[in-house]
Amino acid sequence: MGKNDVSMITGEMLVKYYELNKKKKEIEMEMNTLKDTFQAYFNNLVGSDHKGEIIVSGYKLQRQIRKTEKYDEVETIKRLEELQMNELIQVVKKPDDVKIKAALNLGLLNPNQLEGCVITTTSPAITVKPLIPK
Repeated sequence: MGKNDVSMITGEMLVKYYELNKKKKEIEMEMNTLKDTFQAYFNNLVGSDHKGEIIVSGYKLQRQIRKTEKYDEVETIKRLEELQMNELIQVVKKPDDVKIKAALNLGLLNPNQLEGCVITTTSPAITVKPLIPK
């Protein structure tokens, strides 16, 4: 079935989708349990922040450690200001959704004044549920 193939939706298709979705959730839960077991194994074997590797029954299980660093915003800005390095600080202007909605509700701002400013996005979602619970 391609994108342009407009065919009949059958009960069989809905049942198959529903059952596959159920299996997907079960598989994800089982995989997460296995991942937790693997993490605990490596934590005991090499420690929580170390990579590890074992080979069992012709399969290699590896744990890699990804490290990310980012600056604490409040502390870094404070320090950079103390050092008079303001050019290293970003000033980001963005609309405050909560305050805009409050101003609209209070009548301080007219919706017409923001015409063309609101971006609405939609995304389709498919759900299939049995009418009689299984």
